[in-house]
Amino acid sequence: MRLPWSKKDIDLEPTTGDDPKDSNFIERKIGLSKKGAIFAAGASLFSDGYANASIGPASTILKSYIYKDAFLDRPVNGRLLPAIAFAGIILGQLTFGWISDKIGRKFGMLLCTGIVFVFSALEAASKGPGAQGTINALMAYRFLVGVGIGGEYPTGSVAAAENTEDPEISKGSQQKLFVLATNTMIDLAFVISYFVCLVCLWIFGMNHLNAVWRITLGLGCVPPMFLFYFRLKMKEPETYAHNSMKHTRIPWWLVIKRYWLKLLAVSVTWFLYDWITYPFGLYATPITAVADKQGTLYTSIGWGCLINFFYVPGTLAGAFIVDYLGPKYTMIFGLCMQALFGFVLSGCYNLLTEPKRISGFAIMYGLFLCFGEVGPGNCLGLLASKAIGPTATRGQLYGIAAAVGKVGAFIGTYTFPQIQASFGAAGTYGNNTGVFWLGSGLALVSATITFFFIPNIQPDHMVGEDLAFRAYLEANGYDTSKMGLKDTVTDLESHQGTQYEKDKIAGSEETARPVEL
Repeated sequence: MRLPWSKKDIDLEPTTGDDPKDSNFIERKIGLSKKGAIFAAGASLFSDGYANASIGPASTILKSYIYKDAFLDRPVNGRLLPAIAFAGIILGQLTFGWISDKIGRKFGMLLCTGIVFVFSALEAASKGPGAQGTINALMAYRFLVGVGIGGEYPTGSVAAAENTEDPEISKGSQQKLFVLATNTMIDLAFVISYFVCLVCLWIFGMNHLNAVWRITLGLGCVPPMFLFYFRLKMKEPETYAHNSMKHTRIPWWLVIKRYWLKLLAVSVTWFLYDWITYPFGLYATPITAVADKQGTLYTSIGWGCLINFFYVPGTLAGAFIVDYLGPKYTMIFGLCMQALFGFVLSGCYNLLTEPKRISGFAIMYGLFLCFGEVGPGNCLGLLASKAIGPTATRGQLYGIAAAVGKVGAFIGTYTFPQIQASFGAAGTYGNNTGVFWLGSGLALVSATITFFFIPNIQPDHMVGEDLAFRAYLEANGYDTSKMGLKDTVTDLESHQGTQYEKDKIAGSEETARPVEL
């Protein structure tokens, strides 16, 4: 068939098989080759960023305008509403870690996409008896959408990481492509969520705030709807097909003995990073409201949008240096710079928050968040995917590290108001600056842990680690002949897969692929 605007015959029917090239007109225009597969796997983290950030302005509207009395009578509502999604995310990360390893990356990604779509839509329709009933319904849906978001980490992020080490991907771009497909998507969503709320406010005005917060949250169902088609077209990553333990027992004691220290180091640094980042992002609106005392809801959300925008240049700049410095040293650099700007914010707070200098406060605060993305924001997912375990257990180990991080996000978000209060009464210098001192100190602690306990991964690190892991298992008497997807790969092909990985390490693309039977 030839379309009017096409010079060639177009096959509109999708094809399957071993060739990952784009198979129809739509895919040729949008792209679902090897690089496209990386983005199709990782880009659903946009939903994570959107769902987590959009509750910031939405909760401000609910707390300060629509259900003001319900939040005053039950202060716990103000702490639970922004934090409850993290409980669901933790459950999803741990559950889908097992699904990713024992059932498959693709199945897990499709299931997560469906969960996020359904419950993001239901968030917009939250309704219950009275104000408290509506708040309870919203919290319930946020918990459930969190399960789907959490599942994206050990399924989508892991699949994206494994696809970056395909022979068709340049060795000098492996880490950059992973960052752009995952953390950059989260950070773009942070900005867009605030901007969407601001646009809705411009459209509906202060007299229709119910429409503003409902539409802001409900639009979170759009990204997973677009991704679903491309994920249907995806195959399991080749490294997973050859090294999976789907059909055999995972020797957890051997895994723990080999990887426990790296897993612990990445988990602790992720905990500290999320403890800093998510509260500061979610509370961007109230923080700037303190500095901009004469502001309106429009200016408050606008400042929140501007501050969250600083995540974007941070993640983009970090993406283009991570392949040169390596994730370890890029992360240390970002953490040290974040600590520096945090200390400056604390020491110069009174000067920066004068009415004529409020833009300076926003810029300095934005740079504090920006360097967090250059370092741990970009690199923690890389390290959790590639440095703390083999393909056979990557989903579960990644899920554990990410879950520990989200525990930090939950604790930080839930306790943020109390932590501020512990530094002094509202409006005092200690109350306004204490969190910056604390956040900067924790950034330096994370940098120290990273320097001493986390390796600086190189290109094709996962391929080499899978070979070393097989040798380690065989040296400890474990039968590796049952590894691989036996439902799609024959025993002979599985054996050839080991040689395939060796050839990839040697850099021979021609001999890397298994001989077809």
